[in-house]
Amino acid sequence: MNTALYPSDLPIVFSEVHVRAHDTKILNRVTLTIDSGSPTVLIGPNGSGKTTLLRVAMGLAPPSDGRITWGSREQLPPLRRAIVFQRPVMLRRSCAANVRYALAAAGVPRDRRLRRTTELLRLVGLEGFEARPARRMSGGEQQRLALARALAREPDVLFLDEPTASLDPAATKTIEDIVQAVSSRGVKVVMATHDLGEARRIAGDIVLLHRGAVVESGAAETFFAQPATEEARRFLAGELLL
Repeated sequence: MNTALYPSDLPIVFSEVHVRAHDTKILNRVTLTIDSGSPTVLIGPNGSGKTTLLRVAMGLAPPSDGRITWGSREQLPPLRRAIVFQRPVMLRRSCAANVRYALAAAGVPRDRRLRRTTELLRLVGLEGFEARPARRMSGGEQQRLALARALAREPDVLFLDEPTASLDPAATKTIEDIVQAVSSRGVKVVMATHDLGEARRIAGDIVLLHRGAVVESGAAETFFAQPATEEARRFLAGELLL
């Protein structure tokens, strides 16, 4: 895909966004701007709305009320957005074939796919795994392959839904290193995590969600040093937010 033909999806602007399922509010009056720069990390208790916010930002779920824009445009196809879920589905084919499939879906010409597959597998540390059946790879390896597939479309913004939730420390560090490398290349990373240590290591900006609402957002350094709300202070202290 020639990304030069498509204007940027950034900033992504939520304006009073609600998401409801029957009578339950999943997102509640979310007003938030996601712009270029270092990673934005979403934190909050289970059920706080992190995954739903990522899905809405990706364009996979419409708001029930409110407005969301991508680069000042509404209802924009996700040509320059990509998302990796906590448990990505692997195609029943080799590691390299998974990436080639993603490249084909992104419209990359056939004569460029081999070289681009090699580049992406190198970026995520899967050189030498080309022929490995994807479904026989470890959880950490599958997560890295999912990242390679997501990067096939050369996104402006990459959404990650708790990508290290079930990984051991070594695999977690590998994923975090890839996130930092991707961010350094100019891709905006928006990541949900339940791990405050990970948020401290990765985040440039923090968004704290509780009961579907944005409780506090801002620079990570300020948030961790001087949280402005009682909910944030309690969450950082390890207390339950009810």
